Amino acid sequence: MSAVHMVRTQDASSVGGWRRAAVVAAGRRWSSGLRELVGLVAALDDSGEWALDGVRTCAHWVAGALDVEVCTAREWLRIGHGLARLPLIDAAFADGRLSYSKVRALTRVADADNEAELCELAQRVPAGRLPHALAAWLLRHETPDETEARHHATRSLSWRVECDGMVSGTFRLPAAQAAVVTAAVDTAVVRRRPRHRGTEPAKFAEGGMGASADASMPPKVVGWPTVAQQRADALVDIISAGGTRVSTEVVVHVRGDGCTLDDGTPIADSVVERIAPESFLRVLLHDARSRPINASGRQRHPTTRQRRVVHERDGACVACGSTEFLEYDHDPAYEYSRHTIVDELKLRCWLCHYGRHRNERESP
Repeated sequence: MSAVHMVRTQDASSVGGWRRAAVVAAGRRWSSGLRELVGLVAALDDSGEWALDGVRTCAHWVAGALDVEVCTAREWLRIGHGLARLPLIDAAFADGRLSYSKVRALTRVADADNEAELCELAQRVPAGRLPHALAAWLLRHETPDETEARHHATRSLSWRVECDGMVSGTFRLPAAQAAVVTAAVDTAVVRRRPRHRGTEPAKFAEGGMGASADASMPPKVVGWPTVAQQRADALVDIISAGGTRVSTEVVVHVRGDGCTLDDGTPIADSVVERIAPESFLRVLLHDARSRPINASGRQRHPTTRQRRVVHERDGACVACGSTEFLEYDHDPAYEYSRHTIVDELKLRCWLCHYGRHRNERESP
């Protein structure tokens, strides 16, 4: 490598390092400012000064003064009031040990009795996994009646009109009920199978609707619909038809450290006990290293037990890592092996599965 090339590489690395450091520094300033802001709006709410301007609530005053949505102001107030009762979490937020995302989650479940333990837990767990960790912690420290009452009190379904005319919504349901909804949607997605939309014509040249298409502009490639788009279509189909008419399966993993749904969502033992009499349960055995035990067969399609073993082993598409719409692919193909065994089954999302066999057909 030449000296000039080495200098240029070092310069590029230093520039990239500066940008990364700048992002971290800006994020810390933003976090510090947000902590100050939620404390101030909570203090304003307690003072009652906002009522002097004739507004309905402090959240409406903050929304008007800072030009944000009322729901954003309400969340700031909730977090600010929560931090006022949680000095350990507030201190960790102040010195950067806890991010805003983690504080937002912690203030929903922490109190004076569990604050220290949950604050320590949050520092060990990434922000993306903290909701699962907190849910599992709550299941271990609440009675079944307490959990059920909390879930019942906080269930909700809401929607609102977005700036582009679309309507977005959210729901909060107990894990077992949510699993039924999401399983029905995904089952409908798999059954309806999306189609490749190909291309759209080139845009019209300037001059109005009567103008001819601009031949210099290539057609737009539309391609496959996203998973989110397919789920939206499936949900509309289910509701328009008056409810799902397909059989769905909700998988519950029962382990020594508790029960979870297939995606890792914690679920209370009491819920499993309640649904067991009305459910068809299968047991997936694990060896001493927590690996699913093999299952073999001569049939063309994998058995239910084989599917459970492969899903537990791979967990996601072996080609792209997706966890959406997984299928069981023979490798080598069944046409060559003439058997179906776990060691020759791989989890692949349906796009990777389709693409692999299409490439095999097209190869000389």
